[in-house]
Amino acid sequence: MTTHTILTIPDTLLRQTCAPIANVDDEIRGLADDMLETMYHAPGIGLAASQIGVLKRIFVLDVAKEGDPKAPMVFINPEITWASDELSVYQEGCLSIPEFYEDVERPAAVKVSFIDRNGDPRELEADGLLATCIQHELDHLNGKLFIDYLSKLKRDRVMKRFNKQARLTGKAAS
Repeated sequence: MTTHTILTIPDTLLRQTCAPIANVDDEIRGLADDMLETMYHAPGIGLAASQIGVLKRIFVLDVAKEGDPKAPMVFINPEITWASDELSVYQEGCLSIPEFYEDVERPAAVKVSFIDRNGDPRELEADGLLATCIQHELDHLNGKLFIDYLSKLKRDRVMKRFNKQARLTGKAAS
């Protein structure tokens, strides 16, 4: 397995829409394994392929509580088929926006259809943290970041800070 570099804003790849995966093969399973390795190394609880510069519709999650055994999940070509009217607020962070956290309101529960790492179709109903993470990672596959849910003022402040960091480190947007 390989640990990949995680892209951070303002990298323009983070704003791209990811392409569907036609076939779940050893290459895709290897990508999933690399993504899990990268996510655990970061450390984080979710990672979308676009965050490592791969524009394919796949993300990984592990929302197991600290001290519990790892519970990795792989979502290929995910699609939310239902979302609750009830909303919940979680303080979200993102490996592509390091050290920035903000409350985001999203549907409290969702139903997601996807393909698993074996190529089998699945459907999952989720609530709480898992539902929030699924929505957050699926947004990545559509080129959307959690800061897009914030006020323009807050979003502009975050972007200004990261644009300045990118200029100082020579990591301008690709």
